[in-house]
Formats: sequence, structure tokens, C-alpha cells
Amino acid sequence: MTSPTPPTTPATTTTTTTPSPITSASRTPDPARPEGPDGALFDAIATEHGVIYGYGLVSAHSTPDVNDLVSAAMRTHRKQREEGIARLTGRGAPAPLPAAGYQIPIDVDEPDDAATLAVRMEEDSAVAWRAVLEQATTTEDRTLAVTALTEAAVTAARWRAVLGTSPTTVAFPGGSE
Repeated sequence: MTSPTPPTTPATTTTTTTPSPITSASRTPDPARPEGPDGALFDAIATEHGVIYGYGLVSAHSTPDVNDLVSAAMRTHRKQREEGIARLTGRGAPAPLPAAGYQIPIDVDEPDDAATLAVRMEEDSAVAWRAVLEQATTTEDRTLAVTALTEAAVTAARWRAVLGTSPTTVAFPGGSE
């Protein structure tokens, strides 16, 4: 799986890599990005912005039989984004704003392309939330990260089933093992 073009961000010290979300064309680091665990949460929120944008494209190219899956995924990602923003701002840290535009890593012209993009976005989300989990210093952040990581893994499995991909699950979501 190739990565879309993310903005340059400082490297993390975890075993996973910084997520490679669908993202804006900007390649400069966000000067407001906090360091440490809040930086991982900042990155996860930025990923969620891109995923929510991407699901608009998935919705436009999906067949009606997966509308419920698209709706549920969008609702879940919006909830995770809002919860992450509330945590950062509650600690006095800045939250990333959505970009004006996003670069999509594949051409989406038909339902299979839309499902492939959805799998890709869920995998990117899993990477981002796993990084939050690995760097979390509070029970609340760990709980949010585990929930978001689990949701991404389950939703990715559902999209793989739509594509007929086997296996539909991966052993360690968000990792390269």
C-alpha cells in the first residue's frame, strides 16, 4: 500500500509510523502541533479530518447496499474527531483545522475504488490511533485510542468483505507487523 502525500511532521518515537492520511497539498509542518502525546492526538485528529472528507467521495461512488456502512463510518469518525478536539482544547493545546482541500491517493471512479479508498482510510486511521495509544499518558486518552483503533479495524474488515478480500482482518491493526 502506497502512502498519500502527508504534510511533513516531526517523527515520533513509537514503534508505529506517523499516519499517512489523505491530506492537504501543504507540505509544511504545522507550527502549532504540540510535542509528545498531544502531538500524536493532533495527528489523529488531522487524519480524521481527511478521512471524513474522503468518505464524501466514497459515498458518491458507492452502491446503495453499502450506504449504512458509509453512514456509520462517517458518524464514528466525526465522533472520534470531536472527542479528540475536546481533549486537546481542554488541555490548552491547539487542534488542527480541516484543510481546504485534500489529495486522494487513488482515482475513485467506481464502487470497488470507493471501497478500496475506504479500506485505505481505515488503515490510516488505525495507524494514527495506535500512535496515540502507544504515547498516551492518561487512562482517558488510552480508552479513546483503543476505541478508535478497534472501530477502524472493524470498519476496515467490513470494507474488505465488501471487496471480497480475504482475510478480512489483520492481526495487529495500525502496525506493520
